[in-house]
Amino acid sequence: MNPAIRAPLLFGFVAVLMIGTGIVQGWNSALLILNMGLISAIMALGVNLQWGFAGLFNIGVMGFVALGGLAAVLISTPPTEGAWAAGGWNIVIGLLLGGMTVIGAILAQHRMALGRIRTLTTLAILIAGFFIYRAVFDPGVTAIEAINPSVSGNIGGLNLPVLLSWPVGGLLAAGAAWIIGKTALGLRSDYLAIATLGIAEIIIAVLKNEDWLSRGVKNVIGLDRPVPFEIELQQDPTFVARAVGLGLDPVTASGIYTKLAYSALFAVVLLILLWMAQMALKSPWGRMMRAIRDNETAARAMGKDVTARHLQIFILGSAICGVAGAMMTTLDGQLTPGSYQPLRFTFLVWVMVIVGGSGNNFGAVLGGILIWWLWVQVEPMGLALMQILSSGLEDGSALQTRMIDAAAHMRLLTMGLLMLIVLRFSPRGLIPER
Repeated sequence: MNPAIRAPLLFGFVAVLMIGTGIVQGWNSALLILNMGLISAIMALGVNLQWGFAGLFNIGVMGFVALGGLAAVLISTPPTEGAWAAGGWNIVIGLLLGGMTVIGAILAQHRMALGRIRTLTTLAILIAGFFIYRAVFDPGVTAIEAINPSVSGNIGGLNLPVLLSWPVGGLLAAGAAWIIGKTALGLRSDYLAIATLGIAEIIIAVLKNEDWLSRGVKNVIGLDRPVPFEIELQQDPTFVARAVGLGLDPVTASGIYTKLAYSALFAVVLLILLWMAQMALKSPWGRMMRAIRDNETAARAMGKDVTARHLQIFILGSAICGVAGAMMTTLDGQLTPGSYQPLRFTFLVWVMVIVGGSGNNFGAVLGGILIWWLWVQVEPMGLALMQILSSGLEDGSALQTRMIDAAAHMRLLTMGLLMLIVLRFSPRGLIPER
């Protein structure tokens, strides 16, 4: 099929799926799927920059998404009363001392001659710095976590508009990517994948265990929203009158209104990022990145700094994932560190990129929305199928129970089957790179 025709047809097919979902299951359900699909498309766009442009195998997507979620907390929540006075400055000073310890150890390694003295000096700096850091840091953490732990127990945020957290989430993820890239991008692709996965797990472990920062597994709820709350709309006489005039229940109408507002915001961000990615792809920089991806040896021979270019695109892709993470936490209205699982935030995003078409930005967007729709819909569809297939069996029989219980695994089966079909019949994805 002509590529110029294929892309519009596929996006039209996705639109039909969304409209059909709205007609059958309700527009609130369809818009919720669309909103998460738009966020997933942004994540896929970030991974596509790294893999499709530069061939970087990053399976630590989850960590960068989580940092974006943390940004929503640090920016939009009000500061916890008394937290800074109790231990906030201890934490700041402790973190600075920890950073100075690492810098001191690095300087000792670079400035001193190779030998036993350098090794002992480095160990002395690290050990002494660790104990000094803990002596300052731990009392601050204890004091903050003791402040009304049932509802806060963390340092809080800056009480700024939550929309500011979206670019800040990108900056946090970019900063983490710079640190990771400086140490890991020299590794071979398989080792890079292992390193990024390990670092993502470290980030999640910090969010789960550092209650002073993110409340850990107690979660942060009630985050600010950039759109009105449904209850506010239901209490607005003007909105209620308009909803009734359209023949809608005010409760249903308020949900549709807020989800449409989120859809508009997410679509604007996606279109801006997509436009920037397309401009980068068509620029000399984008052509250089693809040349490096296709043949690193030849690119080095032409005088290109491959490691520096890899670092650039690793930071850019991670920043986009951080923006998506902040958007998702804003949509959820809460930060739940325990929900960040590799299955959802790494495996599924990679499926989106591969199925959509790695190296093609429009393919990544298509894959993000389509795969998320399937991820949500496959399990209830599988349950309905199993109920039909087992309808002739005796109620409560072991086989019927086993078949219905197996519906929960339809998601994984469908994702794997879909990848096999796409890789067999369209190995470059639904919208291949051109």
